[in-house]
Amino acid sequence: MRVLTWNVWGRFGPWEERQQAVLATLREIRADVIGLQEVWARGGEHQAAWLADELGMHWTWAPSEAPERWRERLGDTEVDIGNAVLSRWPIVDTATLRLPADEDQDDGRAALYALVDAEPHRVPFFTTHLNSAIHGSAVRCRQAAALARFVAEYRGGTPFPPVVTGDFNAWPDSDEIRLFGGYKTAPAVPRHVLLDAWEYADPAAPSATWSADNPFVAASFSPSVRIDYIHVGLPGPDGTGRITSVRRAGDRPVDGVWPSDHAAVVAELAAERVDPT
Repeated sequence: MRVLTWNVWGRFGPWEERQQAVLATLREIRADVIGLQEVWARGGEHQAAWLADELGMHWTWAPSEAPERWRERLGDTEVDIGNAVLSRWPIVDTATLRLPADEDQDDGRAALYALVDAEPHRVPFFTTHLNSAIHGSAVRCRQAAALARFVAEYRGGTPFPPVVTGDFNAWPDSDEIRLFGGYKTAPAVPRHVLLDAWEYADPAAPSATWSADNPFVAASFSPSVRIDYIHVGLPGPDGTGRITSVRRAGDRPVDGVWPSDHAAVVAELAAERVDPT
């Protein structure tokens, strides 16, 4: 099973050209389940619906419940921004969690749960987008703890481990990432462990998903760092859901257009059992 996470940057920059580049990249990757952040909708148009139709996938989404700051940034009083899940299998259940935030930074960030009716197991799949303030680690810690409780609530009923995707806006050694993973410090939920899929990456592989190689990032003068993640719960004793590989994607222009200001992360998860013989 191939899973992907990607912040597709809403309607910022040359968004119409970028949208075609996003679609071309997703067609090339052929992921089975996709978590997207900064997905836009406006009037009768919906980016997740359009992508799902073009890719032949099922979809669901959760818009921001406080879109005013997004609309101010975009200069558009009608646009909505949120998270979406696309799946090649039916989505049979969904839930949304609004993440905690300080009032002066609250732009309605949320976590979206989608139960994917995959074969041979249903997959509890999540996508999220945490606070983006560079000084916002304390807020992100609160959000990571709330997210961990949300995952724990909806992870049951299937032997496949939960898969959590998203733009965490946090460096790999940050308090919020350590807290959410629960294996480099005490977990937010007792005995609740979610492995950072990048633990399985080639150490020589480029890892920064927010990279100055991308001109949209270079213009911000920010350091290059990995802030987008796929976390996966511990596999069952038969190895179901184990991480077999992970890599960066969406990290180059398509016909001269960078698809987003973020790169994507793609992980391969094993759906079959390990034969002990």
